[in-house]
Amino acid sequence: MAGSMTVSVNSTPPVDLYANGTVHHSELLPASDDDHGGIIVDMKEPMDPDIFHAKLRASLSLWGQQGKKGIWIKLPIALVNLVETAVKKGFQYHHAEPNYLMLVYWIPDTPSTIPANASHRVGVGAIVLNDKREVLVVQEKSGIFQGKGVWKIPTGAVDEGEEIFMAAIREVKEETAIDTEFLEILAFRQWHKSFFEKSDLVFLCMLRPLSFDIQKQDLEIEAAQWMPFEEYAAQPVAQNHELFTYIIDLCLAKVDRDYIGFAPQPLRSTHDDQISYLYSNARDLNQSSSADRQ
Repeated sequence: MAGSMTVSVNSTPPVDLYANGTVHHSELLPASDDDHGGIIVDMKEPMDPDIFHAKLRASLSLWGQQGKKGIWIKLPIALVNLVETAVKKGFQYHHAEPNYLMLVYWIPDTPSTIPANASHRVGVGAIVLNDKREVLVVQEKSGIFQGKGVWKIPTGAVDEGEEIFMAAIREVKEETAIDTEFLEILAFRQWHKSFFEKSDLVFLCMLRPLSFDIQKQDLEIEAAQWMPFEEYAAQPVAQNHELFTYIIDLCLAKVDRDYIGFAPQPLRSTHDDQISYLYSNARDLNQSSSADRQ
């Protein structure tokens, strides 16, 4: 099309996009540019499928001429009636959340560089040892150890937007009512095809108890107690379950042999002041830095 663009595709006034007037904003889907040469369509209002089809066709034509690449359409669950129309135009599922579905389409006649959906689910296991060499353990009402009398450390999934160390503190609090201080990540495990073809990434964390009166969570926990570490290690499952063996070895290495794990170090983003965390062996790192400065 000839002429120059006068407004962006996510503008609201129904004005001409091109000087010759062949494309009007009212004929396009509401959209904004992403950071990678693509477009994000964030549908919020109900739309007749036929109107959606016409706007999608016009929008794809324009975006193709503009050299756009990946096109994302975010459809809230209330607009599920538009999914079939988008799929027939070549869109594919990318991911879904409880309240929306994300569809994606690659315009150029080149290999797609659209990133795959999240490949991992992140979890934590919380090792809580008190000064009496007792470990905080639970028996769960569901899962692979249900009804087998196995005592295990508190575990759980990291929530969206939650830090690993905060998830460990939260899981212990929820399951046992014990307050804790996070110390370190001792180890982590990757387990493929664990949850609907997704991989699990589980961080084994060491925490220090700040309270000691257990009140178990009734919904998920059958029982909870402070168990002498030797008794925990002597469970039959510890002889046959390799992860239990590693947890025992990590505890002994931490308590008796000065094993050092990874502690969170806050990092401030250079462009938005957001705080993230780098996990490192702070003791050896600080010693190395001090030696370099001498």
